[in-house]
Amino acid sequence: MRLADLTARLRRAGCVFAEEEARLLRAESPDDDVLRDRVRRRVAGEPLETIVGWAEFHGHRVVVAPGVFVPRRRTEALVDVARGLLGTGGVVVDLCCGSGAIGLALADVATVHAADVDPLAVACARRNLPPDRVFEGDLFDALPAALRGTVDVVCANTPYVPTAAVASMPREARESEPRVTLDGGADGLDVQRRVAAEVARWLTPTGTLLVETSAAQADAAAEIMQASGLRPHVHHDDERDATVVVGSAQG
Repeated sequence: MRLADLTARLRRAGCVFAEEEARLLRAESPDDDVLRDRVRRRVAGEPLETIVGWAEFHGHRVVVAPGVFVPRRRTEALVDVARGLLGTGGVVVDLCCGSGAIGLALADVATVHAADVDPLAVACARRNLPPDRVFEGDLFDALPAALRGTVDVVCANTPYVPTAAVASMPREARESEPRVTLDGGADGLDVQRRVAAEVARWLTPTGTLLVETSAAQADAAAEIMQASGLRPHVHHDDERDATVVVGSAQG
């Protein structure tokens, strides 16, 4: 199939970066039959990353499976904040880990443990991280009790889209990714509240909680951390249009 034809078909389907996607689909497809099937899936609204089987994230190719949350480039800002806190040799928990992209991006500077409530996400994360350090369950309940009080950084990319706003998200997200990875409740902060309420017993005395949120939610997220005994501050990354709320333990 000609690149121009692929590009035109993807553009008609509403793909903003049609030419780049066409090049990638052609490069990643072993033959025209596979390519045609992948283009059909993309036109139908499936995320490009689950079609080719990987997403680029913080210099890594992260394995991404259908039905698993696709890591966003803006979340690289959270990784950068975590790396600045860690130095080397720390302990990190990647909570609500999805594919395990955050953990993979931190694995060279920390011992990473990860958890997710979704079995599909856990299976995917075990392809990106050491399988024996990826746990299935609800937030901290999934983690081994031996980790309590030993974690330097908890990275929690919790769902933070308000329930009423999910319907206005791009089709490929709302139709291809699990609702539980997107819907954060009435104000988008329900899961963040649960994480902040429980995190203190898992952190070291100088540990830190990092959550991604929107700029509009940042002040409310900081208030949640403060109410849970953490010292909050807000980090904005204008280049990535990303907001990370940082909560430091009181030690």
